[in-house]
Amino acid sequence: DAIPSADQIRITTSLKSQRGSVWTKNKSIFEYWEVEVTFRVTGRGRIGADGLAIWFTEEQGLEGPVFGAADKWNGVGIFFDSFDNDGKKNNPGVIVVGNNGKLLYDHQNDGSTQALASCQRDFRNKPYPVRVKITYYQKTLTVLINNGFTPDKEDYEFCAKVEDMVLPSQGYFAVSAATGGLADDHDVLSFLTFQLTEPGKETPTPDAEIPQKDKEKYQEEFEHFQQELDKKKEEFQKEHPDVQGQPGKTTCAFFLSADDLFETVSDRELRQIFEGQNRIHLEIKQLNRQLDMILDEQRRYVSAVTDEIAKRGTGFPGQQGQVSQQEIETVVKTQEEVIRQVNEIRNSMADTLRLISGAQHPGSAAGVYETTQHFNDIKEHLHVVKRDIEHLVQRNMPSSEKLKCPELPPFPSCLSTMHFFIFIVVQTVLFIGYIMYRSQQEAAAKKFF
Repeated sequence: DAIPSADQIRITTSLKSQRGSVWTKNKSIFEYWEVEVTFRVTGRGRIGADGLAIWFTEEQGLEGPVFGAADKWNGVGIFFDSFDNDGKKNNPGVIVVGNNGKLLYDHQNDGSTQALASCQRDFRNKPYPVRVKITYYQKTLTVLINNGFTPDKEDYEFCAKVEDMVLPSQGYFAVSAATGGLADDHDVLSFLTFQLTEPGKETPTPDAEIPQKDKEKYQEEFEHFQQELDKKKEEFQKEHPDVQGQPGKTTCAFFLSADDLFETVSDRELRQIFEGQNRIHLEIKQLNRQLDMILDEQRRYVSAVTDEIAKRGTGFPGQQGQVSQQEIETVVKTQEEVIRQVNEIRNSMADTLRLISGAQHPGSAAGVYETTQHFNDIKEHLHVVKRDIEHLVQRNMPSSEKLKCPELPPFPSCLSTMHFFIFIVVQTVLFIGYIMYRSQQEAAAKKFF
């Protein structure tokens, strides 16, 4: 059911029970390789089906039940599964499944029993095309994904990694897709294949001469296409005799309508919403990186304090050694609690990011309430972390009875605590204000209906 066109291939249309696939004609002979695939999955429903797959197999699986391709393949399939068959609410997701040519794909459990690696990513109905980079190098398969929120083509995020994976030395690349009771349009915009070589090794030179049989075949195809093109030109000139003098310019003007020149109100509002969500997405990613830095500093602090107190504790005999050991355990437990709180903050921010990314109606009252509740949870976790840190500082105040902690070298400060809290509060207020403003605009617009 695949439909090719000049700028993309529609693997399946948004109709029920469709199957489509595109396979390379010749086997790839690369030992190590990398592919970059750009695709779109779009549909009117809140839930889509079934999904899209990227293949590297020893033989061509032209049609079958596994996302439009054959089962019992020998190689690897990277599945972009849209429909939640097992009811675990972990779809849409990306699943890496290997096969030696003997296994049947477990559709009912979404391949969870056979998955070598996976990640949960929503790739449906994104403002920009979704990009996937799959690398196989030295028996390690890595999957990176650009989730289609930004126009930056290199904004990849880590998705999955499989080590000690042995794939066939030669095989076919392919993209397939399928629909079921629900349906999406699965469009592939590009599929780029690269050969990877180890540093210092020379790239093998391709054959200098093309076989004469292939030359004749390609020449015949070229002449056939040239004749078809000339015939279409003549037909166009007969139908439009007034524009024969400038066919190039007229073709562009002929297909350009007035609707393409102007942006409608709904398109403009939708674009503004996507741009706002994009900015929020980038800010939360920045906060996530800063939290990673704080977490790393906490771990180094725990390690340094533990080592230093352990060294000093060995010099005190008897009961003093026991007291030092208890203090060590107390400090370590407190620091582990701080680390746990920081991890909870990261998880809360990740949940908020998924909520913003998957919001279909950002102006609804339910979306406002859930988003506000998520930010309130983040503020509560930050207050808990602040209290724990203050409590830890008070307990570790220098005294005559307690051992003094060694002075650590100063860590580079990228962001002070006060500035961090001010930034969180300002972002929260701005986001809530934006949601309330959108709600008022929609309420005002409904008065005219």
